[in-house]
Amino acid sequence: MSKTPPPIRPMYDEFGAVGYYERFGAAYRNPHEPIIARLLAGALAAHPSDTSHVLDLACGSGEVTLALRALGVTTITGVDPFTGAAYRARTGQPALPHTFEQIAAGALDGQAYSLIVCSFALHLVDDSRLPVLCYQLSRLAPRLIVLTPIKRPHLAPAWGWQQIAEMLQDRVRLRVYDAAR
Repeated sequence: MSKTPPPIRPMYDEFGAVGYYERFGAAYRNPHEPIIARLLAGALAAHPSDTSHVLDLACGSGEVTLALRALGVTTITGVDPFTGAAYRARTGQPALPHTFEQIAAGALDGQAYSLIVCSFALHLVDDSRLPVLCYQLSRLAPRLIVLTPIKRPHLAPAWGWQQIAEMLQDRVRLRVYDAAR
């Protein structure tokens, strides 16, 4: 019988989000993985997207990458500064080590992706930094899918993204955005 992982929110309160992932990132597992996979499959069926080269932003231990592989997606780049060991253990591939701040400052400039998926992380970005990060992401791909356990974040068109759909399952939200070009 598998043991349910402890809730992450109290750990964020104790260590802060960055501190939590610095300490426990190598063992991180998202307990909502089955919901993430179902929502992602549903979103891609309802809103067909180019999945020729996906960026799994804040890739955790590979929940999105594994769900995409199950759907036949083969070219996926993970990026996460804290969970690289967990991502490699589950997916067999390395993750780029960039932080949101580094990405906002241009760490991925010159790269091109067909789709970016960010699961359970964008809501952790400080509100003052979110617009610049979103703008940078809009320069990297024409579509963004955000999964979040809360109502935030809401991305503004002025930040480079126009929401085209939203799905909700078991209190997990998935939003689909197109780049506002």
